[in-house]
Amino acid sequence: MAEDRRPWTHHRRMEFIEWKLFWEGLLNRSDLEQVFNISTPQASVDLRQYREVAGDNIAYNPSDKGFLPGPNMKPQFLKVSANRLLLQLRAWLTGALPRQDLWFKVIPAVDMAPDIARNVEPECLRRILRAIRNRESIEIHYQSLTNSRWREVAPHALAFDGYRWHMRAWACDRHSFRDFVLSRISEIGQSGTANYDPSDDIEWNSTITLELHPHPGLTEEQALAIQRDFDMVEGKREIEVRLSMAYYFIKRMNLDIDLEPSRAQICLVNLEGVQEAVANAEAESKRRIAERISASSG
Repeated sequence: MAEDRRPWTHHRRMEFIEWKLFWEGLLNRSDLEQVFNISTPQASVDLRQYREVAGDNIAYNPSDKGFLPGPNMKPQFLKVSANRLLLQLRAWLTGALPRQDLWFKVIPAVDMAPDIARNVEPECLRRILRAIRNRESIEIHYQSLTNSRWREVAPHALAFDGYRWHMRAWACDRHSFRDFVLSRISEIGQSGTANYDPSDDIEWNSTITLELHPHPGLTEEQALAIQRDFDMVEGKREIEVRLSMAYYFIKRMNLDIDLEPSRAQICLVNLEGVQEAVANAEAESKRRIAERISASSG
């Protein structure tokens, strides 16, 4: 199929055929017509072409007046992922994905616990994106937990911590890289120039592997359940993360506090190593920044 040079829309319809067969177990020709707004003859051509390529995946059932998946179906166009489908359902629930982008004929009963989104003004995000593109600094009126004041920052990246969006930025007044919560920016002032290099942000540019294990206080049966929950291999799950994002993951998963085993469920066995790596990255950033400032002033 790597040799296939047909249009993307054709490949999309082939993917749709396999999606319906795999996830719903039934495909009607009218499904293609309605979702892609194509004619009956075109839908018939698509089905014939699919059967020519992957005939074992599909079988016509006269009683259902539709197509059923073959007993040993092996998708060739669809990348089967339960996580992707569940993410799409979540996006639909939050309004981020329109109904027509979900290929269910009838969406199954689904709901989610309330997700309190932080408000970010479109113009605020627009200015930040422009500053990132142009390597500019911007003046922001920022409300931290301790004070509210104007600051000059030069953003170079965006990051989501699982709850809130941040901008990773050079703080011009502190000569260091920091995170600023987007929803805490109440106003953006003038743009300017900033003398900084994003490559000096060692915490952002470096990654570390977090090694997660079932909490040692769990019973063997409980530990096996947790291994399945977190898709662990040989009793552990390794997750690669930027050093600047490790803090948020550790806080969100309560990996730095002592909880009851049944509530904690997992532990970070290399917590001290992660903390040491973050400290080393901060020190290296300070060294590089001081060196650069010294060179520019000299």
